[in-house]
Amino acid sequence: MAAVTLSRSRGVVFLAAVAALALTLTACSSSGGSTPKSPTSGPTQQFVDHSGALVVPRALHVDGGLGQDQARLIVHVAQTLYTFWNTGKKDYLLHADAPSFRDNTLPAGRKQGRDGALAASAGFRAALPDLTCELADLYVTGDTFTARLVFRGHFTGRYDGVPGCGQAISFNAIDIQHVGNGTTITEDWHIEDNLSFLTQAALVQITGGSSGPANGH
Repeated sequence: MAAVTLSRSRGVVFLAAVAALALTLTACSSSGGSTPKSPTSGPTQQFVDHSGALVVPRALHVDGGLGQDQARLIVHVAQTLYTFWNTGKKDYLLHADAPSFRDNTLPAGRKQGRDGALAASAGFRAALPDLTCELADLYVTGDTFTARLVFRGHFTGRYDGVPGCGQAISFNAIDIQHVGNGTTITEDWHIEDNLSFLTQAALVQITGGSSGPANGH
């Protein structure tokens, strides 16, 4: 493993050790050889908004003590946020994040708040124009939701000035989003599996081991 790996996926700078932690979480969630989950079904289906072009969580887990209206609101906010990451369309972010939104894992050089997220999305799409964001797992607990995301695309653009060669990209991310007492997200914490992105894009090489995708995808 490289001693230090620096990256700006979604505008975030991480040490390789932190990226390795995300890989461990991914491996645990995908172990056992189970088949891919179908889109949300069962009792939690009632909380999902199927209107428009919103992304739908493949698996949804809702705190049993949460009121139905509150659960439905938070799921809708989550769907709206990740539709932004799935499409890059600004309006979705503006509807999901409060004007005073704060990123608690803000990297150096990135603007705080919604402007930072917009710039990060635009920069990443410059590298992967066909970027998609799958909302693989959504956990709603109280006024907070946690999401496991799968980003996919092809490195056909440029990343930090380096042109891609069409490499297929697939990596995971974990978000914790706090909605609070309102109807929009007020703050978040997030971690991305940048090491898989960098190795798949051939931007770094891990010495002493495989340089392929560490998460097996």
